[in-house]
Amino acid sequence: MNKLRQLIPQNEKTARIGAFYQQQIIPWLDVLALFLWGTLFIRYRFTGELRLLIHPNYFNLVLAAGLVFLAMSGMRLGHLLQNKQIQLPQGQHITLFPPGFGTGLLTLVAILAFIIPPRVLTSEVALQRGVRESLPVTQVETQTFYTDVKPEERNLVEWVRTLNAYPEPDAYSELPVDVTGFVIHLPNLPEDYLFLARFVITCCAVDASPVGFPVLLPSTRDQFPQDTWLEVQGEMMTASLDGERRLVIQATDIKKIPTPDDPYAF
Repeated sequence: MNKLRQLIPQNEKTARIGAFYQQQIIPWLDVLALFLWGTLFIRYRFTGELRLLIHPNYFNLVLAAGLVFLAMSGMRLGHLLQNKQIQLPQGQHITLFPPGFGTGLLTLVAILAFIIPPRVLTSEVALQRGVRESLPVTQVETQTFYTDVKPEERNLVEWVRTLNAYPEPDAYSELPVDVTGFVIHLPNLPEDYLFLARFVITCCAVDASPVGFPVLLPSTRDQFPQDTWLEVQGEMMTASLDGERRLVIQATDIKKIPTPDDPYAF
């Protein structure tokens, strides 16, 4: 009986702590999570970091979401400061995690996002996803493609788009090329070749696809480590690689350049 009497107050104490946590702590966590995510979205929009994460078509949507989150945070804060109790969902239901776990996790992720900035996708990601010399299916809009841009003024993705429209390598032989991209060392290419690539984003960095062309070098590729950004000038040529006729950039001048502010193509 004594043990039972001691257990009842202990259970009551635990219940009070649980009620205090749900009624007082979780609402403040909600305010903090909404504020952090709203601020983070707006920060990404105006610092330019957002271009490392999603397609520019969605920039204004992210900004709007950030403003909505800040407004919701302010409304919840107002209720708390007025000592108005925020009613949490009630009812019998089974949960895998304790109350407030999701909000706490969102808060933690937002804090980490402030500390760890977005990074440019690397050659390691490109190798995992598979590099190609054609655009993703979602990027191929028409059966024909025409551009009045001079060959030496086309960027890497415009060259890929041109080849998609008319995939005959000989049609582009000896055309001048001046493109930029990052280096990938493909194991199936000879030592005097590297693969020059850019990531193409359809929606966000998760669906980014690496595209580009093999580059024939005057020497071996050892002097150009992976992920190095290069400006390559030269001319197009047809070469036999892996038993296939492929369009290749024959480099005559190669310069190392800093990572561009806009490393992705859209």
